[in-house]
Amino acid sequence: MYDNDKLSQKTVTAKEAVTKIKSGQKVFIGSGAAVPQQLMQALAQRSDELYDTELVHILTLGVDPTVENRSVQNLHHATFFVGANIREEVQNCEADYTPIFLSEIPQLFTNKILPIDVALVQLSPPNEEGFCSYGVSVDIVKSAVESADYVIAEINTQMPRTQGDSFIHIDNIDQVVLHDSAILEYKTPVKDDVIKKIGGYIAMLIDDGATLQIGIGSIPDAVLAHLHDKKDLGIHTEMFSDGILPLIEKGVITNNCKTLHRNKIITSFVMGSKKLYDFVDNNPNVEFHPSQYTNDPFIIAKNDNMVAINSALQVDLTGQVCADSIGHAFYSGIGGQLDFIRGAARSISGKPIIALPSTAKNGEVSRIVTELSSGAGVVTTRGDVHYVVTEYGIAYLHGKSIRQRALSLINIAHPKFRAQLLQQAKTNHYLPEDQITITSEKNTYPQHTEKNVRTKTNRPIFIRPLKSSDEDLIKQMFYSLSDKTIYFRAFTTIKYLPRKILHHLVHIDYDTTMALCAIDKEHQHILGVARYYLEKRSNMIEIAVVVRDDWQNQGIGRLLINNLIQIARERGVRGVAMDILAENNKVLNIIKSSSHKLKISVEAGICHVKFLFDENE
Repeated sequence: MYDNDKLSQKTVTAKEAVTKIKSGQKVFIGSGAAVPQQLMQALAQRSDELYDTELVHILTLGVDPTVENRSVQNLHHATFFVGANIREEVQNCEADYTPIFLSEIPQLFTNKILPIDVALVQLSPPNEEGFCSYGVSVDIVKSAVESADYVIAEINTQMPRTQGDSFIHIDNIDQVVLHDSAILEYKTPVKDDVIKKIGGYIAMLIDDGATLQIGIGSIPDAVLAHLHDKKDLGIHTEMFSDGILPLIEKGVITNNCKTLHRNKIITSFVMGSKKLYDFVDNNPNVEFHPSQYTNDPFIIAKNDNMVAINSALQVDLTGQVCADSIGHAFYSGIGGQLDFIRGAARSISGKPIIALPSTAKNGEVSRIVTELSSGAGVVTTRGDVHYVVTEYGIAYLHGKSIRQRALSLINIAHPKFRAQLLQQAKTNHYLPEDQITITSEKNTYPQHTEKNVRTKTNRPIFIRPLKSSDEDLIKQMFYSLSDKTIYFRAFTTIKYLPRKILHHLVHIDYDTTMALCAIDKEHQHILGVARYYLEKRSNMIEIAVVVRDDWQNQGIGRLLINNLIQIARERGVRGVAMDILAENNKVLNIIKSSSHKLKISVEAGICHVKFLFDENE
């Protein structure tokens, strides 16, 4: 049992504790919700006595009294992540920002590249053996404390006792300040409709059994809100907030399928409500580890099906991601974005995702841009980017050419900026001069028609509308087709796809023309396409369908046609009038098996098929 007399001998007031801090020293400040509030207040009150004292930290929550009550030459902030409480100071050159991967910050301390003279931290009370917990923030705090020459700990009776690599013995603390107050809380921003749509798209990329890196903010919470029908999700993240609690309570997050730290949530810090802090307190199912472990890309990659979700401020048409600055003004930091992007990319079936609204400044500025703003930094390189998601859909860029990337990103930009982006992409020679794509605000991508289905042999496929960025996938499918399949679709033999025809095939206005494609979820190939053309005068549609030879007889054609008909009916179309080669029994059988009253006539080897959706019409 620990000798409490030792604790009493180390105990001083906050005012007494900060007298140990001298001018010119580097003072580490605890992170996030674990900022030592009493010590910071006492330090702020001493600011006039100190000169060139550097305060080293990452994100800190709440109002910083050392910012409110100081002069620059007294207490100078040096941060690895620009939070709201010091953003103005960084942008006015009154504080320093150091861009660095979160996983690599601890090396600065341990290798004495950035020697820490004094560490000010907030801890839980010691247990019977004398071990205190770092509580809600282990991240870079543990390595900073272990490297510091002098450690002053604010021991808060309300600090949760978190499990994992989260402990320090009281003997390794030089001075103690006793404290009893609520841990700082963080409230997630309100989700608007744009954020909810982004969350829905990201949720579509998350399979049962996936392990998630999910941070804080409106987008992560929007994603979590769409995951209630998933099964056996796991968590390996640098931090999380309240959003995961309903999924844990519902049994969606079980961590049962994790391939590293099975049955455990792995994190380095949390910020949220008292309910969250109560949840992590003495919870053996949640382990806190330093950021050099949680954010190590090689550790992250050991989680199969790792899904990393990160935000951005801008993405250019080549795939470069800016996430830490608005032009020359530093806004946040590199943080753990690239750690997890690279870790997820190397995970078996992993998915690195960048998410952002398509616009900023109330819709006046596009976040999908031809080139990043002057001074904007690249956090995730064009070689690292995989998925980019906006409220207009998902662009997959990994392994894609500049032309393919530009088309995909224009396709998920806000419609009012697409024509401008298209022209700029042509000017920059990202796209050929004859390139066309959907640019009208009226012809928005009908996301609600997307769905996951299975073939007759239980193989998972994804049905979605065709996009202008699908040129290469359509070309790939075309050259996989047999002459007979092409003949059944086109009523003639075609040996190659001229560019003009290819443009026509993928240039869908989602109104008078509509096309659905079936995607192989494993290899992202197009397996089949069904399309309709609306004859407005008669309000009837003509349907055509084609399926790759190696995927025929699995019900894909039937799925595509039935979904296409459902879309047409919802839009008030009267019915179908289509021509089918009389020898094309597969398509004929699909149509004949429908519940509609068919009118069929044959002429010159072609079946003319007609039926109305409302048979009483």
